[in-house]
Amino acid sequence: MSVSSSDLAQLYPLDKLRPENLEQLAREAVIEEVAKGAVLFRAGDTDENTIFLLSGRVRGDYPDGKKKEIDASTLQGRYALGDLQPRRFTATVTSFTATLVKIDRRYTEKIQTWDQLSRAENFRYYDPSPDANRWVFRLLQSRALHKLPTGNIERMFQRFEEIQVSSGDVIIREGEDADYYYAIKDGAASVSKSLETGSAIVAYLVRGDTFGEDALLANTARNATVTMIKDGKLMRLAKKAFDEVLKPPIVEWLTPGMASIMARQGAVVLDVRMPEENAQRAIKDALNVPLYTLRESVSDFDKTKKYIVYCNTGERSAAAAFILSKLGFQVFALQGGISGMIRQLEKKT
Repeated sequence: MSVSSSDLAQLYPLDKLRPENLEQLAREAVIEEVAKGAVLFRAGDTDENTIFLLSGRVRGDYPDGKKKEIDASTLQGRYALGDLQPRRFTATVTSFTATLVKIDRRYTEKIQTWDQLSRAENFRYYDPSPDANRWVFRLLQSRALHKLPTGNIERMFQRFEEIQVSSGDVIIREGEDADYYYAIKDGAASVSKSLETGSAIVAYLVRGDTFGEDALLANTARNATVTMIKDGKLMRLAKKAFDEVLKPPIVEWLTPGMASIMARQGAVVLDVRMPEENAQRAIKDALNVPLYTLRESVSDFDKTKKYIVYCNTGERSAAAAFILSKLGFQVFALQGGISGMIRQLEKKT
């Protein structure tokens, strides 16, 4: 069952959003019918969803014994259900049935931030023409930006630079130093790499796709060439802005101790160094998938598992974590590289 933007327009604070932003959230929202007695969440829970009540009644039971009733037909019922994290009360359906709308909390906050930013008089990147802001919605949906704080969203747009590009323009070239991170506002591009048999196209990029982050994260030369195949516009962040705004929050780091525990609980450990480095010293049972082959190898990975990536220092790990998170994997990078984790594992043997 789909959610309409008119349904969301009845809810606070979503009622203040522009129609196109409401429509985008409606496309991402999930609607559920639940029966009496269903527990929607418990006090102390932490989750990713903002939940609204479209119809029905819910009782909130606080740990101290206090209770409250939420009815969808009232003013209070138009607000999200106990949206503070961790949850402050246990929510139980008391009506015969209830209709819920669930939306990813982080994405909702990002859309609200975009809505507010784009209303400012001096904001340069809002385009009122139909579908012109579709690139923004796709960019904000990126798994790699999932944990980006809303404050960094504002800083990212403030520091973006827009450039016009034409079909045939080479934006980044394999082997060159990294200088910018890019998002495609309009147009399309091809990604090619040098292989033993010659240069080959390995991917295509469209509106809302990003590129250029691998080399910036790993402090290495570009590992592919990106060429425009359609006229358009690019948004770019200089290396300094990328390091300040995007790099810190987009990679989730683990201490060697936490990584050791997670590995023992079943997480897959990936060594993203070269095979020669792996042969000299490696974490036991780790899979060796060099960073430059990572994108081509992910078809064999299991998205139900957690992944820990490591290298010697953490720089290639950051790039690998970014790539995998963009592709929807739950991934962590090992802080400080291989040595610390080996010491932790040796302590347990």
